[in-house]
Amino acid sequence: MLLGGPKEKDDNETRVSIVPISIPKLNKLGFEVIIEKGAGEKSGYSDSEYEDKGGKIGNLVEVMGSELIASIDVPDFKMMKKGQMLACIADPFRNLEQTRKIIDAGITLLSLDVIPRRLSKGQSMDVNSSQDNLSGYRAALMGSLHVSKMVPMMMTAAGTVRPAKFVIQGAAVAGLQAIATAKRLGAAIQAIDVRLAAKQDTESLGAKFIDVPGWKDAESSSGHATLFTDKGLQQAFDEELMKAVKEADVVITTARLFGADAPPLFFGKEMNEKMTHEMKQGAVIIDMNCDTGGNIVGSVEGEIVEKDGVTIIGIPMLCRTIPNTASMLYSNNITNFVTVLVEEGKLVINPEEQVLTGDEGGISAGYGGILIAEDGKIHNNHTKLMKAIPMPLKKAKEDNKEQKDKNQTINITNINISDSVISKSNVGEK
Repeated sequence: MLLGGPKEKDDNETRVSIVPISIPKLNKLGFEVIIEKGAGEKSGYSDSEYEDKGGKIGNLVEVMGSELIASIDVPDFKMMKKGQMLACIADPFRNLEQTRKIIDAGITLLSLDVIPRRLSKGQSMDVNSSQDNLSGYRAALMGSLHVSKMVPMMMTAAGTVRPAKFVIQGAAVAGLQAIATAKRLGAAIQAIDVRLAAKQDTESLGAKFIDVPGWKDAESSSGHATLFTDKGLQQAFDEELMKAVKEADVVITTARLFGADAPPLFFGKEMNEKMTHEMKQGAVIIDMNCDTGGNIVGSVEGEIVEKDGVTIIGIPMLCRTIPNTASMLYSNNITNFVTVLVEEGKLVINPEEQVLTGDEGGISAGYGGILIAEDGKIHNNHTKLMKAIPMPLKKAKEDNKEQKDKNQTINITNINISDSVISKSNVGEK
């Protein structure tokens, strides 16, 4: 079995999918590992380190010829052939056309970001958690560096310095790590989330949870956040959050919706637009989802801008700013994941493996597991993706051609016999 790790296509991507320390573990599973020349340079891993651990350095063509390709983003899949496996963060629900083309090519697509969240076996394979954890850490540090005041409380001969106030929106992995890091820095923290389970988590880390009158849980059966539909509750949520935001020195937004654009910070449009006008001069906002629609009105992907005296930081994928550690954790996720693909020294898709197929009964209803498609077909458990991508592109073209042929046949058969002499072959009989 040959596993290939290509250099990432995106120039802004600093991570690499496989690090040298993972190669001996992969070798024990039966894999030979080939890494594209220079793939690990931005993460601090040299070609010689890969070779010292038993890996091979090759060019892109050699790497993309592997039975299993492991990358972070989707690589140049046009270099791949039918039957090859691709394990990466495909974000299939937000990249429907790209996903459709991969399916049409007959590539077995394994999207690591679609791992069933509540499956205990999958926790060591969860790339979302490993990378979000680092992003949350970096967001707290970035906020402390850009805010115009000290973060911890200080009592000095010159006077007492009150701690900076942080507000964290979203208390999943990234939000909880942002809370923990800000707490260690000495900040006073408030946090909010639409999921009731987040209250205990945030308070255990030393943050004050922002309570909303009439609170109703907004968590799906798969453990992902959903949106409130009650207008009164939405208004109450916005009002309580705005009270905290007005007093905040740093606001970090982490909330996102699985398979969709990130939700705005407030439910009300007016609240989102006037937010910075209501905030303190010199305050800082970190929009961690600026690359997926953004939580903040006015954030710009890849830029630091100022609005109404408030600094808005729109640096996406903050885990990229810690590439050595981020790559190591991602590589660990990959190494743990491929164990479910290997049986007796061969790559196998086990239809009974829930990491791959999900559980129609509720682990991640409608989303299936990591296995998005095989042999040109979307996996049966991915019912929501089937609705978004009714059929592979190739099949759609074939059906369109078949329909066109039928239309032509109908047109011919509708011709008045008295005007034309038509043979059976003209009518299209079979």
